[in-house]
Amino acid sequence: MIGIFDSGAGGLSVYREIVKVLPEEKYVYYSDNAHCPYGEKSREYVIDRARKITDFLLGQGCDVIVVACNTATAAAIAALRAEYPIPFIGMEPAVKQGALRTRSGVVGVLATAGTLKAEKYHDTRDRFADGVTVVERTGEGFVELVEAGTLDGPEAEAVVRRSVEPLLDAGADMIVLGCTHYPFLQPLIERIAGPGVTVIDPAPAAARHLLHVMEDRGLIRHDGQPMKIGDPKAADVRLFSSGPQAALERIFSIL
Repeated sequence: MIGIFDSGAGGLSVYREIVKVLPEEKYVYYSDNAHCPYGEKSREYVIDRARKITDFLLGQGCDVIVVACNTATAAAIAALRAEYPIPFIGMEPAVKQGALRTRSGVVGVLATAGTLKAEKYHDTRDRFADGVTVVERTGEGFVELVEAGTLDGPEAEAVVRRSVEPLLDAGADMIVLGCTHYPFLQPLIERIAGPGVTVIDPAPAAARHLLHVMEDRGLIRHDGQPMKIGDPKAADVRLFSSGPQAALERIFSIL
């Protein structure tokens, strides 16, 4: 069974991609929306929440856990891997992919403050962005928009434009999404950015990595039928949240 958690409903963007490659698995998704957003929380706070959620997911029978949150990955995944005997899959901004594909030599990164200040992110950026200019912006208000289900319209456009336009002004032709909430705003980001800019969601890469880890460990279920592209709404998934369940179910309904 696969456990997935995030500070809120944003990790459903990762769940959506995982189901495409692992449609026959059972899932438990945990939204920590009573403590959302994580971006401005201390590292110790995020680690404590990650431990509590991991204990809950283990109690549900999960044998692999996806930390579907960039901030929680940066703050807590090393501690989780050291303390628990199961595999953990994390998230990181796809700086390498952006650096390889850029034509202008400028890659924009949209992420939370917690991700942008984390050593894990700095290591990734410095390792893969040699010779490329990386311009970073926090997606101010993005998480709140997604949790409220406000994914388009004048309010959402004004909020998103404030963070996207500085990346465009700097010459970015690649925009890397460094928070799992942000893909729900990707159509709006792409419209603001225009046709010459590519927006990169790291969730498909995380899903492929999970598949490989589960194959290596013999954790994949087989029912004898050919695997098909999965439907996130039709999959065997249970949804839990630390706060209002309606906020989680609202985003799940649009997958």
